[in-house]
Amino acid sequence: MKRLWQRASYGASEYGFAILLDGRPMRLPSGETLPLRHEPLARAIAEEWDGVGQGKPSFSPADLPLTQLAATALLRVAPDPKPVAEAVARYATSDLLCYRASQPELRQRQAAEWQPWLDWAGRSLDAWLRVTEGIALLDQDPAALSALSRAAHRQDADALAALGVMVPILGSLVLGLATLEGGLAAAEAYRLSCLEELFQEEKWGEDREASHRRAVAERDMLAAARYVALTRPLPEVPPL
Repeated sequence: MKRLWQRASYGASEYGFAILLDGRPMRLPSGETLPLRHEPLARAIAEEWDGVGQGKPSFSPADLPLTQLAATALLRVAPDPKPVAEAVARYATSDLLCYRASQPELRQRQAAEWQPWLDWAGRSLDAWLRVTEGIALLDQDPAALSALSRAAHRQDADALAALGVMVPILGSLVLGLATLEGGLAAAEAYRLSCLEELFQEEKWGEDREASHRRAVAERDMLAAARYVALTRPLPEVPPL
């Protein structure tokens, strides 16, 4: 797409905030405006639009991750969150953290770095998942799967839109929920999801194609986590 405006900004609207391109409301391909309830998100999306096209004649949707997430939350998730929550919850049946390598050194590293987040899911969400060695599908405790499903279904539309990006990248609902609720940094969650690849690169050297793929996936992961942070109120600062 070619850049057809000079200045992007945001302003108040009857629904909260709107993105303005040269003072006119920005419209989605469907023709709708994008009403935003959170000023920090509106500011960040305006900066996103103001930045695309700088120094190049055109841009792509990949240059507007926050806009894409906001549109997904508004148009696809908010009208009926259940299908998105169910799709995300299905990842719990084969969560990455439950499948350990047969190679002893890697298996030990996985146990040390993954088990604390499975324990977090058990303590915080009452979802105690089982662990196995190898890739054969493991039958999980239905009670644990139900607990994780409930955790997915209680997320709002903004969080579900972000989980819809993060969980497929991570291969782990537990890591996705921990990023939203457990204080796990998005970059660290992504590193944990790549533990086996990184271990193999330590042994055999860097695979440039794999490194590029990871960089793209990490970019999308960080954008999704940032989107959620921009849609949540800032924590209250206690009085001195």
